[in-house]
Amino acid sequence: MHISKLKKYYFINEFNFSKLIKLDRDISLIWRSKHIEKDKISIIQAAKFCKKYKRKFFISNDFKLAVKLNINGVYISAYNKNLRHNNYKFKSNFKIIGSAHNYCEIVIKKMQNVEEIFMSPIFKYKSRSALGLYKTKIIFDLFRGQKIALGGINKNNLRLLYLNKYSGFAGIDYFS
Repeated sequence: MHISKLKKYYFINEFNFSKLIKLDRDISLIWRSKHIEKDKISIIQAAKFCKKYKRKFFISNDFKLAVKLNINGVYISAYNKNLRHNNYKFKSNFKIIGSAHNYCEIVIKKMQNVEEIFMSPIFKYKSRSALGLYKTKIIFDLFRGQKIALGGINKNNLRLLYLNKYSGFAGIDYFS
């Protein structure tokens, strides 16, 4: 796999057509907002945009809305420990992805049937300390799904992700 083949995820909390249309089509969008009810109109616009331009779209922590909008899946944040969704039946291509910061959260994500796990923060970002590649590799060995790097990603450290067999990366500032 070449660096350009890494999966890319962009966290958004508003629908901005002029910004999103400029992104590469292989970048998946994750709506990450704590105010889902307030943002419903923007979420619907983003979902329509993603369908029209054949882009993957995920909503954080709201299974009912994701199913209702018939989008690609749900992103479960590290702080969400709920297992209730395991009782639901989803369409075959509905994907559950999620993030973790430590071993305990990885165990919970496994119980939540997460297919791809976002580990954060991999690299130092602003004033936040990083887990680092070595520590995340040890933690990631507990998870059999695809591993996505999150936190402090820049053009200089993308090669390190590729060499350490990450499936992709996610960010906000990287795509801005």
